[in-house]
Amino acid sequence: MALSRADNSILGRWWWTVDRWTLAALMVLIAFGYVMMLAASPAVAERIGASSRHMFFLKQVFYLGLAAAVMVVVSLLSPRGVRRFALLGCAGALVLTAATLVVGVEIKGARRWLPIPGLSLQPSEFLKPFFAVVAAWLIAEGMAPGSRVWGRAIAIGLFAVIAVIMKSQPDIGMLLVMTAVLFAQFVVAGLNFFIVGGLAVLGAGVGVLAYLLFPHVQSRVHRFLDPNSGDSYQVSVAMEAFANGGLLGRGPGEGRVKNVLPDAHADFVFAVAGEEFGMVVCLVILALFAFVVLRGLMRLLAETDFFVVLAATGLLTQFGLQAFVNMASTLHLIPTKGMTLPFVSYGGSSVLAIALGMGMLLALTRKRIGERAASTGLPSGALAAGGAR
Repeated sequence: MALSRADNSILGRWWWTVDRWTLAALMVLIAFGYVMMLAASPAVAERIGASSRHMFFLKQVFYLGLAAAVMVVVSLLSPRGVRRFALLGCAGALVLTAATLVVGVEIKGARRWLPIPGLSLQPSEFLKPFFAVVAAWLIAEGMAPGSRVWGRAIAIGLFAVIAVIMKSQPDIGMLLVMTAVLFAQFVVAGLNFFIVGGLAVLGAGVGVLAYLLFPHVQSRVHRFLDPNSGDSYQVSVAMEAFANGGLLGRGPGEGRVKNVLPDAHADFVFAVAGEEFGMVVCLVILALFAFVVLRGLMRLLAETDFFVVLAATGLLTQFGLQAFVNMASTLHLIPTKGMTLPFVSYGGSSVLAIALGMGMLLALTRKRIGERAASTGLPSGALAAGGAR
């Protein structure tokens, strides 16, 4: 459908103001998700004893289609709408995440999921993007000239509450991602470099403490440093898959790793792509993630709304870091961590949560002339001062 620049409808204004390049890259990643489900789901469904291989695949098709729709709908919001949506979403996700400690389903020693018919809901996945936007709003409010809001202190307090819940589940990987998001936002907000160094040392100390306190963290580090020290089956098989795939891959449906790798459709879906489609396609997937992150950061260079800068920084940090952790752990560059590849891995909660985050990113980075001051609820002078920080 052709849309004229003179079209003043909601869809017309959205089409000419949204970042269509980023939108296209995200849609291509969703398309890769469809392809990888076609490649991996039949074998995985048969191995885990799913009642219907077709339903297993169709369920993810539904999630990916819903994710694309959610991303577009959320991208229609104004910055003020994004802020309100994130506040409500963060409150709801926080309550549901805390509820997992009481009524959650325990899988592999962790309570992260709520039993909902047809879906194992992981509320912490939704907490990530909502917290990034709420923290950005609090920091921006606190730094506005004449503001009496202790925004940074409230953001840190909210993070502390989330950290306690995450540690209790436990979900250290998710906690590390949210820590990186908040840290990136404080750095962009002008955090003193001496404090940055101190926090880096503190972060290293927390990592050592996690190694000492959590046996599963200790085991993963040992297996990374010395594969012979424990069960490194999944990583070894994944590396063999990349070697078998070579440059152009064995061909669609010809891979063998999906028949033997327990998490071939989720945490190790990148290995399936490497075996069946080769290094070239893996590099394309990597380039798409890099393009979304770099394109988003480049668009922020001309942004004057401090809230938008901080919120987009948090969302891009979360998106890029999650993709990096998944691909790097599959390639044995870092210790393994159960984290999905955005839009490509199987999982309803993960796919929908990422769609919400990217929808808010597209909404925040839309071109708006003369609307930014009104949309954030801050005086234009405050925005200028915030953007100069």
